[in-house]
Amino acid sequence: VQLVESGGGLVRARGSLKLSCAASGSIFRINDMGWYRQAPGKQRELVAQITSGGSTNYADSVKGRFTISRDNGKNTVDLQMISLERGDTAGYYCNAFIPASRNYEFEYWGQGTQVTVST
Repeated sequence: VQLVESGGGLVRARGSLKLSCAASGSIFRINDMGWYRQAPGKQRELVAQITSGGSTNYADSVKGRFTISRDNGKNTVDLQMISLERGDTAGYYCNAFIPASRNYEFEYWGQGTQVTVST
């Protein structure tokens, strides 16, 4: 299984950007999918998460500005970001939990895509 992100780049503060992540490989279903980010010198943190049923969870710092969505048929997850701030500058990583059996799932990570917000 491979996760590939796209859509990162350089954007001005208060601008918008959309990240996409596509999962490929031998996949029957995907449980939770999410986006994490890691800024230099900081720990990786959860940005947003979405269940297979569409329930979402956001970090307080991005609520009202970021929207996570997924397409179960295409095995993709997107992160729409608006009103970007310099504090959003980080490497963004896609994450997915894929069942291996009834009671066990593997966690997969993408290689990351850089988002840089300038003033």
